[in-house]
Amino acid sequence: MLGRRGARPQSQCIVISGESGAGKTESTKLLLQHIMNLCKGNSQLEQQILQVNPLLEAFGNAQTVMNDNSSRFGKYIQLRFQNNTVRGAKLSEYLLEKSRVVQQDTGERNFHIFYYMFAGLSSEQKEMYGLLDPSLYRYISKWFGTEDVAQHWKQKYQEVCNALDMVGFQEQEQVDMQAILAGVLSLGNVTFEPQESDGSLKVSESSRGWLKAAAGQFGVQEDELLKCLVCTMSVTRGEQIQRFHTQQQAEDARDSIAKVAYGRVFGWIVCKINELLAENVDPEVELREIGILDIFGFENFAVNRFEQLCINLANEQLQHFFNHHIFQMEQDAYRTEELPWETITFSNNEPVLNLLLSKPLGLLSLLDEQSAFPQATDKTFVDKLNSSFKGNVYFQPGRGRVLGFSIIHYAGKVQYTAGGFLEKNRDTLPANVRGLFINSVTPLLSLLFTATISRTGTLMPHMKTKIVPGADKFNSTRKQSAGAQFRHSLMVLMERMYSANPHFVRCIKPNSQKQPGVVDSQMLLQQLRYNGLLETIRIRRDGFSWRPSFEEFAERYGILLVKPDVSLTKGSCLEILQNTDLTGWICG
Repeated sequence: MLGRRGARPQSQCIVISGESGAGKTESTKLLLQHIMNLCKGNSQLEQQILQVNPLLEAFGNAQTVMNDNSSRFGKYIQLRFQNNTVRGAKLSEYLLEKSRVVQQDTGERNFHIFYYMFAGLSSEQKEMYGLLDPSLYRYISKWFGTEDVAQHWKQKYQEVCNALDMVGFQEQEQVDMQAILAGVLSLGNVTFEPQESDGSLKVSESSRGWLKAAAGQFGVQEDELLKCLVCTMSVTRGEQIQRFHTQQQAEDARDSIAKVAYGRVFGWIVCKINELLAENVDPEVELREIGILDIFGFENFAVNRFEQLCINLANEQLQHFFNHHIFQMEQDAYRTEELPWETITFSNNEPVLNLLLSKPLGLLSLLDEQSAFPQATDKTFVDKLNSSFKGNVYFQPGRGRVLGFSIIHYAGKVQYTAGGFLEKNRDTLPANVRGLFINSVTPLLSLLFTATISRTGTLMPHMKTKIVPGADKFNSTRKQSAGAQFRHSLMVLMERMYSANPHFVRCIKPNSQKQPGVVDSQMLLQQLRYNGLLETIRIRRDGFSWRPSFEEFAERYGILLVKPDVSLTKGSCLEILQNTDLTGWICG
């Protein structure tokens, strides 16, 4: 794949796409196993690479109504090769669905790792981490399962522990990580009530124990954690000013801390994986690469939020990439070579991308504009969309009482609920939290909040904070919105993919009931149509999918001639082809 005999080796990328639950992650695992089996070079490194998937699934996957093991983030795995031997790997992650930590819809669960911990930890370990009965925790109260499910989770927890050991995580790091996860769960149970004296907030008596537990698990002072939840401290003209939160603001602060803490743990896992799997070769050695993209599939739920918009935007971008390579570039090559060709039309989704991404009047730009106004609300955002996109055939205003709007995507119409768009895009962390966690006695938590956040929103290794260009401190006034970070990460991803030779794997979902052996033919046909696969079949049938250079073809097949010592020219290629019974070829 990295280069045939006689051809210059070239980096490759494999794009695995399809609806949520179509089998992208399973295909990625099989593909990785196959590539590692072909390598047979550094067996320890190959095993470490294979252990990355179960680790990421535990922390980045969750049960949804469409898929029991749904990827709630996107990943791009770059395998680095020297002479067809794997020398290292790098992982990039995109848009972890942090909101799932604090809220799940009916029929859905939190990230797998929380359930694995309760099923897999011993009674002594649970006591050490301060974990009680799982049904008590608000963030995972829908955890209920049968004994068989609990046994499955216990086995999965052991797999996670084995993967952490295999990849190279230290024992103390694993302890700290699980203490932070326990702290996230305890924090979620903290509730508030007004003080009788001055109306300011206090922690309700029933949840005082949860606040104490969370502070202990995070390794911080209980009163300092409480301050971060119920008030904001600021300095104006040298004077310290304290502003008390409303109950809603306190609950938002609690949930923001939980989401950021979990997101930082996930980012640290990715950073640690990249540290441990980095190639150890001479910098002068030129390495080739196979990139594998496994990204969240197109989603259309009963309720679609900010996360679904970002997920579907990523899928729009991948569909455009597919169209560009399969239809546009290929047919342009035929016209340039002056070959006889009847143009194949395809559904171009560029207008939808313009609606979402253009500046300054695309949807994400308008969302950022509204997010910058403290007084803006989700309603003012929707009003702005309605006025800006009036007459756009790919946008429809919301109907009924639900505040929202609809986008006509390449895969169909999706209705989005606008509630929470501004809050999720701002992605703010309560003031003083960063300072509190930097001073935590839990080394890992301190490290996570000392780290730098890149323009794509990912965690960067602590030791690089002074030299990384374009990185922003988390508490910087220049902090980017979640939408801007996602836009930039998407741009970086597409740049990587356009610089490589792409291969496409289209996963087709057989039914929506998650049932084996059941095929819904109407559902299959719909996917074949909106993915452009019917047009793809036609261009593969009528076109020329393999287009080698004259030099490459003559060197590879010159042995078929009576006098195999041939010049590497067009004439030699014609002579080879004319001396065979092959049909369906043409020379440009």
